[in-house]
Amino acid sequence: MKKILLTTAAFMYFMGGYAHEGMWMLPDLKEQNAVAMYELGLETSLDQIYNPDGISIKDAVVHFGGGCTGEVISAEGLILTNHHCGYSYIQQHSSVEHDYLTDGFWAMNREQELPCKDLTVTFIDKILDVTAFVQDRLKKDEDPEGLNYLSPKYLATVATKFAEENKIEKTPATVFELKAFYGGNKYYLFVKTVYKDIRMVGAPPSSIGKFGADTDNWMWPRHTGDFSMFRIYADKEGKSAEYSANNIPLKVKKHLTLNISGVKEGDFTMTMGFPGNNWRYMISDEVEERMQTTNFARDTIRGVRQTVMMEEMQKDPAVRIQYASKYASSANYWKNAIGMNEGLVRLKVLDTKKEQQEKLLAYGKAHNDDSYQKAFNQIRDIVAQRRDAMYHQQIITEALSRGTEFAKVPSTAGLLNALRSKDQKKINSEKEALAKAADNYFNKDYSPEVDKKVSKEMLKVYAALIPEEKRISIFNVIADRFKGNSSAFVNACFDNSIFGSKDNFDKFIKKPSINSIDKDWMVLYSISVVNGLAYTATEMQEINKAYSAAHKTWVKGMMEMKKAEGQAIYPDANSTLRLTYGQVLSYEPADGAVYNYYTTLKGVMQKEDPNNWEFVVPAKLKELYNNKDFGHYGMKNGEMPICFITNTDNTGGNSGSPVFNGKGELIGTAFDRNYEGLTGDIAFRPSSQRAAVVDIRYILFIIDKFAGASHLVKEMTIKE
Repeated sequence: MKKILLTTAAFMYFMGGYAHEGMWMLPDLKEQNAVAMYELGLETSLDQIYNPDGISIKDAVVHFGGGCTGEVISAEGLILTNHHCGYSYIQQHSSVEHDYLTDGFWAMNREQELPCKDLTVTFIDKILDVTAFVQDRLKKDEDPEGLNYLSPKYLATVATKFAEENKIEKTPATVFELKAFYGGNKYYLFVKTVYKDIRMVGAPPSSIGKFGADTDNWMWPRHTGDFSMFRIYADKEGKSAEYSANNIPLKVKKHLTLNISGVKEGDFTMTMGFPGNNWRYMISDEVEERMQTTNFARDTIRGVRQTVMMEEMQKDPAVRIQYASKYASSANYWKNAIGMNEGLVRLKVLDTKKEQQEKLLAYGKAHNDDSYQKAFNQIRDIVAQRRDAMYHQQIITEALSRGTEFAKVPSTAGLLNALRSKDQKKINSEKEALAKAADNYFNKDYSPEVDKKVSKEMLKVYAALIPEEKRISIFNVIADRFKGNSSAFVNACFDNSIFGSKDNFDKFIKKPSINSIDKDWMVLYSISVVNGLAYTATEMQEINKAYSAAHKTWVKGMMEMKKAEGQAIYPDANSTLRLTYGQVLSYEPADGAVYNYYTTLKGVMQKEDPNNWEFVVPAKLKELYNNKDFGHYGMKNGEMPICFITNTDNTGGNSGSPVFNGKGELIGTAFDRNYEGLTGDIAFRPSSQRAAVVDIRYILFIIDKFAGASHLVKEMTIKE
């Protein structure tokens, strides 16, 4: 009878509107999600989605560059991801003469595909629950009260030990990644294969791939073709290898079938990808901390930085290309922070969190278990204690560490020590190493003039936000030597410092001296920023250690309570492979307003503004629209679809994730969330949270009809 009641409770939970929440571990799907997925419209077997003993959809989903997701769409290693995921690599190959950001890029044959420096694509070969093994090792640990249970370094040694004992094959391309889940209450080992020869195949112009830019970012409705394409290369044996002209396209073990029959409201969808981070198990005090520190810093500081960057980018095409990726990266989570704070207030998320925590505290009390109350009290105390240090750390990070590029000048410590030793052999070696680091610092994507202008504003912002007595040490120098004029200090840095210009460095490296390093403004500034971050981290070190232990207990309580209620539970996102599912659904952003579930090319023409770079429409696209030349990618009503929305539970890292229909066929590529759903990283709201998806029909239309790259379409398996 108890078993029947629990099963019924689980069924009611899934049918009660919460089935769409959750970033689910693939090994748990059969046990936790089968009923809900089939009720919502899943038509294929779960073994086709994830099969630990065979080939499945999982084997066509890859970690793209470590921060995004991609999917394999041909037997010869063709990868589809977002335009914004490939953006830095498109920029890497761009110049004023070959402006692929503006004009787009399409390789019309394999020889034209461009190798991308430092880009990797990673497959997940195995996912293993190793909780018992890790817990057994932790019992034998020399520091049982320490943080090894969360330490990546410690867990890496445990992963290696597990692999050795279980005879898991390790090649030069194999990576073992062992991660903690549920605050350290469970552990999974991911066996991965990393490919390093990745080449750019195609990208639409930014007027398509980034249409709407910052104005439309995080918004719905959207009209962007946010996609790009790459290819995995391997050696002749199909093994991962560094770039070589002799490498060949990888013959993959699984590629996806694309379905162009279209979507309609209520259709089942599922998304597989690598969501970065969320914090669903925060208490209300932590939510307030996030609003007042991380989100406040991003909102307040990045807007100032981006204004200066954009002014310089619009003046000079070369600067626009240099800073395109940096600007986009900054702007993305600037707007996210603004929208999240607004949503947390509007949706009264703090009240929701308080209700959740009171429920767990009551559960503990009812079971004569005071551990949850103790953990809750401890978390509240810790948040209060670390608030000032956390705030200062975030301001340093945003204004000085990220905001001023010269905070990252190469370290001169090695050369300084060599000069003091008077060992000529060491001096020559360190000079050579520093010269190499300087070449990397003065790269094609760095403009000293832009950095100088941005840095002046960033130092002013920092000084306005941090009281004089708490500022990092370099501000004492600014006060004493420059009479508090931080702009004069920045000028002195770029005029006189070793790294102020390439000419300055070249003069220095010919005849380096201890005195020139010891008194260098940029070097002193960089050291001060690093020390400031280290100091704030040290201030929080012990209390954060206590926090981790309390959080582990708190999450354990959530797990036990939900299990007792017959509810499924999932761990917070941590850049590991997950599956989410839901339906194609419109939504109501406000009283009297309804947002449809899809957009069309008609909306692009309505938004066109030739005087605004965000809304320029290519002539070829207008021609195709005016002629209704959509091929077999158009809708039955004669419109050309662009994007649709689904209520799957996505977050950062899901960018580029494949979106499937109930048969496991690719129907689109996820690229964003809606503004009303930005609170989802902390609290999921099924009524308002939506994931935005580029319709696979629009992707193929752009490749085929706009770019004329039909040879790429012929590689794919397409179902109509």
